Amino acid sequence: MTPRKGPDMIGICGIGVVSGYGWGRAPLWDGLVSGKPAAHLVSGYGPGDAWVALVPDGGAPEDGPSRFVRAMRAAAREAIVDAGQHGWIPGRRVGLLHAVVLGEVDLWRDFYLARDRHVPVREFLALMPSTPMSTLMKEYGFHGPAMNVSAMCASGNAALITAKSWLDAGVVDDVVLVATDLSATPENVSHFVRLGVAVTDTDPLDGCRPFQEGSRGFTVGEASVAMVLSSHASAPYLHLLGGAMSHDAHHVTSIDPGLTQVMTCFRDALANSGVDANSVRYLNAHGPGTAQCDRAESAVAETLFTPHTEIYSVKPLTAHCQGAASAIEVAAAALGTERGIVPAPPTVAAAHPQLLDGPTPLSDGITVKSSLGMGGHNSVVVLAPPC
Repeated sequence: MTPRKGPDMIGICGIGVVSGYGWGRAPLWDGLVSGKPAAHLVSGYGPGDAWVALVPDGGAPEDGPSRFVRAMRAAAREAIVDAGQHGWIPGRRVGLLHAVVLGEVDLWRDFYLARDRHVPVREFLALMPSTPMSTLMKEYGFHGPAMNVSAMCASGNAALITAKSWLDAGVVDDVVLVATDLSATPENVSHFVRLGVAVTDTDPLDGCRPFQEGSRGFTVGEASVAMVLSSHASAPYLHLLGGAMSHDAHHVTSIDPGLTQVMTCFRDALANSGVDANSVRYLNAHGPGTAQCDRAESAVAETLFTPHTEIYSVKPLTAHCQGAASAIEVAAAALGTERGIVPAPPTVAAAHPQLLDGPTPLSDGITVKSSLGMGGHNSVVVLAPPC
């Protein structure tokens, strides 16, 4: 695949966010630069309280009965309006990609446990993963393809790469991409705790310390993040140059310690984007704070990139938003590019020498965004500031 050049470069030209910080882009950005985590102590998570970054109640009741669908459609609307303010006019074929791992968790739990599977047909249809996509397409009169993408924590990156392939192939004129995960129920969080990766018993900045000594994993978060991708917007946040995906084919939770496929994925993403590793200024890392991910991404930074490539992960702030994780992290990079700031969290312990400490003035250059999904889903996208 040949990267686009000049005016045909694919831009991320609209951003919409619902997160643990609140409804909208502004609460996300304010939260990131404050250095304060989105997670709060929430009761009902086991024997005590737990730190969880839940999306607060809100949205339009007419969008549907759940936080999931209300957040998904609110994020999409904000991104579409924002894209218009960045010079986007929808083409004839607007496609929709929805990155999702666990969909209507609250409705399905209610369906089985509270209502004993007895619901009206209309409410049953609301449980289907296609329904929020179809209602959004109807709202805007979009007629391009609409599809769900699922690759565990790498789902947002996978959707970005899929969007680029659609645009490069001429299947669509524009893409609305939404990544939604509102699955931080006590039941789901407890299983991540049992797996040894989710931290619930200490402050997020203390428990989740990517690339720092003493990190124990991550806190769990929720988000819905939307982007509009187009080659004909006048003022995009970022350009999506390319990317790559691979699979370790090794283990259902662990990264292959040889890192062969991880390294290959980074190299393939750079080659696909026409970018030399020496020009990479930032690694916006998956960075969940687990030992094996820290080891893998540190090895990548030290092997492929120069010592001038700086590293950051926003997961200590946003928490790990699962299927929406890479999307909210790309949104953080996009908003930071517009504002000239890298929204890195503060460090709290001895750290990798290339790790940023707190919000930092942005230098011009390429950002590589990695996302390593549980089970071996490797994904990397390459982003450039607008010309």
